[in-house]
This record gives sequence, structure tokens and C-alpha cells, in this order.
Amino acid sequence: MKKYLKNGLRVGTGAAVLLVQQAHAAVPAAVTTAISDMSTDAATVATAVLVAIIGIVAIKFIRKGL
Repeated sequence: MKKYLKNGLRVGTGAAVLLVQQAHAAVPAAVTTAISDMSTDAATVATAVLVAIIGIVAIKFIRKGL
């Protein structure tokens, strides 16, 4: 019985590995372009937020000094 369970486990593991390998299919060019555009937009938004935070801190620093 143990021998059959070990063999069954090996077959199941092999099938799982094959399924994982098949999941790595080629991504269409439109998706790749959309992802790169999205990362560019995210960098732009992050830069704008950082500039806004620095501006707020600078205004608070100036008001505190006066």
C-alpha cells in the first residue's frame, strides 16, 4: 500500500509540475505595452505625491519659523 501511495504522489507531483510549466505562456504584446505604460504612469503619480509632500513640509517649516 505504501508503495502505491509513493508512486501516486510522484505522479501527482509530476502532473503539478507540468501544469505549472504550461502556465508560463507567451504574453501578448498589447499586455506588455499596457504594463510598461502603467509603470510609467505609476512613477509619474509617485513623483507628484513626493513633490506635494515636500511642498507641504516646506510650507509648515516656513510657517513655524515665522
